[in-house]
Amino acid sequence: MSDNGLPPRGSDNEDAPESPQGLRNELDRYRLVVEELNRRIRGLEQDLDTAATMAEVPAVVITRPELRDTLLRLVNKVAMIVQTEKVMIMLHQPDTGTLTVLSPALGVTEEQAAQISMSVDDGVTGHVFRTQDSVIYNDALNDPRTRKDFVSLLHVRNGICVPLVLKQRDAEERLLDERVIGVMHVFNKRFNAELGPEDMRLVEMLAEQAAAVISNAQIYIQLTEEKEELEDAFESIMVGVIVVNTQGDLRLMNPSAAEMLGLAGNDVIGEPMAEVVPAGDVYDLLEAAIQSNEDRSLEIELGDEDPHTYQAQASLIARDDGSIDAAVAIFNDITDIRRVERMKTAFVSTVSHELRTPLTSIKGFISTLLEDDEGMYDEETRREFLVIINEECDRLTRLISDLLNISRIESGHGLDLQLADVDVRALISRVAANQQAYTKKHKIITQFEEGITTIRVDHDKLVQVLDNLVGNAVKYSPNGGTVTIAVADEGASVRIDVTDEGLGIPERHRDQIFQRFHQVDDDVDHKSISGTGIGLYLVQHLAEAHGGQVRLSRTEVGEGSTFSLYLPKEPESALEG
Repeated sequence: MSDNGLPPRGSDNEDAPESPQGLRNELDRYRLVVEELNRRIRGLEQDLDTAATMAEVPAVVITRPELRDTLLRLVNKVAMIVQTEKVMIMLHQPDTGTLTVLSPALGVTEEQAAQISMSVDDGVTGHVFRTQDSVIYNDALNDPRTRKDFVSLLHVRNGICVPLVLKQRDAEERLLDERVIGVMHVFNKRFNAELGPEDMRLVEMLAEQAAAVISNAQIYIQLTEEKEELEDAFESIMVGVIVVNTQGDLRLMNPSAAEMLGLAGNDVIGEPMAEVVPAGDVYDLLEAAIQSNEDRSLEIELGDEDPHTYQAQASLIARDDGSIDAAVAIFNDITDIRRVERMKTAFVSTVSHELRTPLTSIKGFISTLLEDDEGMYDEETRREFLVIINEECDRLTRLISDLLNISRIESGHGLDLQLADVDVRALISRVAANQQAYTKKHKIITQFEEGITTIRVDHDKLVQVLDNLVGNAVKYSPNGGTVTIAVADEGASVRIDVTDEGLGIPERHRDQIFQRFHQVDDDVDHKSISGTGIGLYLVQHLAEAHGGQVRLSRTEVGEGSTFSLYLPKEPESALEG
């Protein structure tokens, strides 16, 4: 007996691994293991559309539990067959040009694995990767080819390093291409035995299987992650998507489509469409597409209490042979688009009316004056006519100015400011006097906190803002009342409140009043009040152009509203911030 308790080489014990019979028995076990590995590979291949691809495999770390378990079984099998204490696989990372440990490894801790990184020009690992020549060494500490820090860290006595070669074969098992993706290390033959050529051949055979398993696992992860990304995208897209096969069964339906149809959940996949999709336009669209084998599109409206408009498009999905496999319908919610289109139509009609009214008045008074050849009207009457013409011209100027500013905002151009120190008391008093001239049913008053005298603004644009706010206050107080313009010091900003005693704003409109073209005109009191729906939209943008803001700070239906304009005292600093 040898010192390690094993029969010496040349022993008559036929079961010894070194004997011919022992080698045959060992190889029989190897074949069984290889068959098991091949079975697992075939299982992975069934999950992949193409497992034998030679495309560049991304440098990924296997983190999924099932794949880690597969790799752990693989390294344990290698250690059992070769009778070594440690097995470690290192993969090439194309982005860094290094080889790093692929976890899990047998006999190597996660902390040790994290410290190991080899250049392709470094040590035994780099040599095997570059040359694809396997290396065996039985005196790791003194072998000049080994990395001594690597040997010390892992307590290596002897080892074998073989390349991991991914091979692509055709249906007749002819080699088409091959590529090295890393190396496999086995360390420390058990019972202090030496590693020999037979061990190296076994490791090379197992390494070829390991390379296929690892490559397939990487491809599996890549495809799985892409599939999950697509599923997440499918689940999160806002458009509704429904896929129905030619037998009329639901194949796919995303949450947006389920919500559109008023379904509680998304557990309807595989169910007959007739049992899930309510009778109506959606069902008819899908049915017509399948029956006619033609793409279909239409605009549909769904919902009773809060109807939504959808642009629906049904397209056919064909198989490779050209036959129809399914129909996919996409439902795009265009409710807001149609709403804006309706508001634009109303806006054009309103603007036409707003322009025509003062023009009609101007034309009428000018024609009257021109026809007065005999001096029928005295000087006071003629002056009254001219004052009206002047006021109507001002009204036209304001409307055209609003339209031009809206055009600049919509085209993406900023509102150019001409900032200057402005006497805020004088400016607001002038706005109040001008607006008072248009009404006899309202009293427009101003209130100023002590100490506020000047404000740094664009004079004309602040006038435009206040004209809109005060004009709205007058307009939406059809029964008259007091309109108050109050100025207060807010520290870093000045607050200007415009308060009326009018109709107030219904709750359903409060979140939309600053949208372009929006008008509060869906009840009896408001319908009689004309407007373009751009005033508050423009006010908001003019305030923001100064680095400020405007908000509806108070409103009660039937009791009036307060709009608060906040303007920074140092607009340049506010805009830079």
